[in-house]
Amino acid sequence: MTKTTTMLTVAGIAVGGLVAYAVYFDYKRRTDANFRKQLRKDKKRVAKSQASSEASASASGVDVDELKHALETVKQEEVPTTPEEKEKYFMAQVGMGEQLCAKGPTFNLPAALCFYRALRVYPSPVELIVIYERTVPPPVFQIVMQLTNMDVSSPSSPPGKGDAQLSDDDDELGATRPPSEASSQEWDKVNDAGTEKYGNIGYYDCFPPKVMNVAVKTIEVPVKGQPNTPTRKKTLVCTKDFEAGESIYKEEAIVTALDSDLQGKGTHCNHCLRSLDPSSAVRPESDRLDSAYCSTECLDKAKTHSQSLLFSLDSPLPAPLAPTILPAAREARDKAQQAFADYLKKRGRAAPQLVARFIARQVSAETAKMIPGSAGGAEPVLTDGGDYTLYDHLERLRYLDMTPPEEETQILREVLQHALPGLEQFVTEERHATYLGGMSYNAFGVYFGEGRDDKPEPAMRPEDVEKSRTPLGTQKQVGTGFYAVSSYLNHSCIPSARPSFDRGTAELHLIANRPLKTGDELTVAYVDVTQKEGESVNEARRRRRIELVRGWRFACTCERCVQESDGSDEGPAKDESKVSDMVKRAEGM
Repeated sequence: MTKTTTMLTVAGIAVGGLVAYAVYFDYKRRTDANFRKQLRKDKKRVAKSQASSEASASASGVDVDELKHALETVKQEEVPTTPEEKEKYFMAQVGMGEQLCAKGPTFNLPAALCFYRALRVYPSPVELIVIYERTVPPPVFQIVMQLTNMDVSSPSSPPGKGDAQLSDDDDELGATRPPSEASSQEWDKVNDAGTEKYGNIGYYDCFPPKVMNVAVKTIEVPVKGQPNTPTRKKTLVCTKDFEAGESIYKEEAIVTALDSDLQGKGTHCNHCLRSLDPSSAVRPESDRLDSAYCSTECLDKAKTHSQSLLFSLDSPLPAPLAPTILPAAREARDKAQQAFADYLKKRGRAAPQLVARFIARQVSAETAKMIPGSAGGAEPVLTDGGDYTLYDHLERLRYLDMTPPEEETQILREVLQHALPGLEQFVTEERHATYLGGMSYNAFGVYFGEGRDDKPEPAMRPEDVEKSRTPLGTQKQVGTGFYAVSSYLNHSCIPSARPSFDRGTAELHLIANRPLKTGDELTVAYVDVTQKEGESVNEARRRRRIELVRGWRFACTCERCVQESDGSDEGPAKDESKVSDMVKRAEGM
């Protein structure tokens, strides 16, 4: 296992609580300075525990001589040497350890030996012990520590054999080490105050992929009445010339959500959103959303990416890693999924489903890395090199400050808990709010042709209606998609480009509205910016600006809005969208 392997990879190869806690562990280690300080303390405590007496072995019910014999047997075993072999070995040992734990106390020693073997090949043994401590059954963890104590204290313990030689500063998170060996490469320096800075390897040097013909650039947006304090924003620019009507790039959605009024009707594919004939739709055997698909390929992708974890009773892990599910656990999972499906139907909003699917796809992407030849759950290729996860892309985007209903957070946590116990710890109220704000700000509406005309009128107040970036208006869409690259497209009432879904799926094609030169900014209309019949210029301007404030909380400062202004509705040009504090510090925003 290489140093660039994330703790999420541990989540992908282990089963049960170890899986879920590893996801939570990685997130906290990367973003929480206090957690990193506590981790350093935990490491010191683990190192000190090596000095404990072998007499503690009696407390575990395992004879000291039996432990010594087992340890010597393990030490005589050959240890894999290549990263690929170590990764496979680690996966097998942790998975076997989890299975043996489930068989009861009689198998405590064999389970502990499996976890100890995994520890021998793991590059950061102290951190793995910290995870073991919080996820492995205490009697088994105690035996693992006894084996470690015996090995370290043994004068015959040979160096360089791959055994877990633990020390106080092993894999320490010092000022010259990234907070996660396997998270964003540019979190290059971490000081005691927990201040992260971008290093020399720039994320935006390899994102977006050059084949997409665009690059991310920082621009300054003027703020009325504050000429010296403009808002700094990221935007997309062309890296080559384009003629009007030419396709600039195409992009697959990372996650999608069908509009709630179409859910269960069988008229659209739940994965790619393609229009369907209900009589020919492909239906899964088990599905809480009564989903339909245009092909078995879309069905398989949906199950692998998120459907199996969220809306069916299938195992969320690949077959080689899937644990045995007891009837009581299956029933509890079924109940949690039904509550989530009912909640989504009642709320009728896409963002909660997009968030859930995004979390599920993170797990799917990491588990795929651990299965040789597996591609179904693999992450989309979003960079030219670099070891970046889906979260690395989302964390850099702007988001809205939102407070999800307490009920929503709890229901999602229960779905995750009953799918992979412990995974719910990843969904704190704060993290859920940030994910929700990110999806709400960046999601695009998917529409075909001139859009649909049969979407029910919202019953809620206009300011409470969910919005998505849809040039024809949200009422015209069939569903919503989240796109990593297209999220950087800013709004303009005279957009230089437009999203197109003329292929009949959620694949987004960005089309030039006019001739564009290298370096020109790419903008799209988040709302319908056409002047309707019977509308005056001022009325049309006011309508679209109100929609922008309601959906994205900013006052448009584009050239058209400035030219059409009569000064009657002007106030401070506020922009309430945010970027994370980490990104602010990194880029001086």
